[in-house]
Amino acid sequence: MSGASNLFAAAAEERLRSRSPLADRMRPTSLDDVVGQEHLLGEQGPLRRLLNVDRLASVILWGPAGTGKTTLARLLATASAKNFVQLSAVNATVKDVRQVIADAEERLGAHGQGTILFLDEVHRFNKAQQDALLPAVESGVITLIGATTENPFFEVNGPLRSRSTLFRLEPLDDDAVTTLLRRGIEFEGATASDEAIDHLVSRAVGDGRQALTTLETAVALADARRQEVEAAHRNQLDAGAQAPATTSITGIEVTLADAEAASDLKALRYGRDEHYDVISAFIKSIRGSDPDAALYWLARMITAGEDPRFLARRLVISASEDVGMADPNALTVAIGAARAVDYVGLPEAGINLAHATVHLATAPKSNSAYKGFKEAMSDVQREPAGEVPLHLRDGSYRGAESLGHGVGYRYPHDYPEGWVDQGYIPEELASRRYYRPTLRDGVEEWTRRRDDDAPLGEAD
Repeated sequence: MSGASNLFAAAAEERLRSRSPLADRMRPTSLDDVVGQEHLLGEQGPLRRLLNVDRLASVILWGPAGTGKTTLARLLATASAKNFVQLSAVNATVKDVRQVIADAEERLGAHGQGTILFLDEVHRFNKAQQDALLPAVESGVITLIGATTENPFFEVNGPLRSRSTLFRLEPLDDDAVTTLLRRGIEFEGATASDEAIDHLVSRAVGDGRQALTTLETAVALADARRQEVEAAHRNQLDAGAQAPATTSITGIEVTLADAEAASDLKALRYGRDEHYDVISAFIKSIRGSDPDAALYWLARMITAGEDPRFLARRLVISASEDVGMADPNALTVAIGAARAVDYVGLPEAGINLAHATVHLATAPKSNSAYKGFKEAMSDVQREPAGEVPLHLRDGSYRGAESLGHGVGYRYPHDYPEGWVDQGYIPEELASRRYYRPTLRDGVEEWTRRRDDDAPLGEAD
């Protein structure tokens, strides 16, 4: 483990083995203790309101790892008078499901008590397993609480999904992760520097469980270091040496070094200014067709805990702003990477972001569409609004022809080349040229038709 001696690491491992995970020991016992998910659990949140009136029906909790799906499921069950049963779709079988249903029917008949079935990783159930749940869910014998990290519209059968309410859990924001970590530090009877907390927050990527797991390791390392200092101090005293006046044994203090060692990653200086500087370097590297530099800045941002969705959005923008008409397929690649970020999640989504980054960096570049759009926007904001030419106006309704609407419009598909020379812009702006393609845009024939004596523009 980087930054810690073998002795510290061994002592930390022993401490971690001797107790259950911090995330389990800290699991909230009431909805008020849950960190994050205000859109569901706030005063007017839908889950909060359903529980207040004890009207909870089958639900599917959908969201990334470490956002509180299991915690919420347990709390929903606690807030209800129903019996709680938990299965994992990773190892449960159809036989297990049928047994739960049979027990639920017996419990309902004998004691009038309903059953909540919490099915973790519900997307792992195949169609037959999901179908086995349907009759019991429909009849109300069981109330299903399913949890999944995958999009239920892709992974959960339509009939089962339609009988459940979908609730999307969002990744925890930095404030929520900070609150969770400070609770964890207090729970462990330790203290931590602001730098250590910031480092752990940056590594969490919205995953509360990961944040607490890394914190627990950092606390164990800090405790091992403290014990080593205490042992050295006792040895000094046993040897008759006078302890230095500055020597003092304090409690467990988690430092940045402990946090770094716990996450086995180097802490990068990445504040507000660095955020803008590094993303600027990333985009300029793509624009400058340097895939090596672009990949470096991408790796730098992901390592520093940058939101992958932010990176995906910047790639989508660059695909049109910097590559544009020179490679129209670049936008498809960038959008595909953006969708992959939501579908796959980190760390694997880094591969998709790298794919898009290299594609954009090595693609030919043209900003002609972007420049043309900016010029058109400028004219719209500065010039009087021009009238829509009569032949372009809607002529589909009765009386339109008498107004001259649509009269004289020539349908391009009626002509051999699929093109006909006619005006499409307000007369006041007929001489304006917004789109000035470069040689890389590959629209030479279109340019010739538009203006026979207008040469293609030079490279932007």
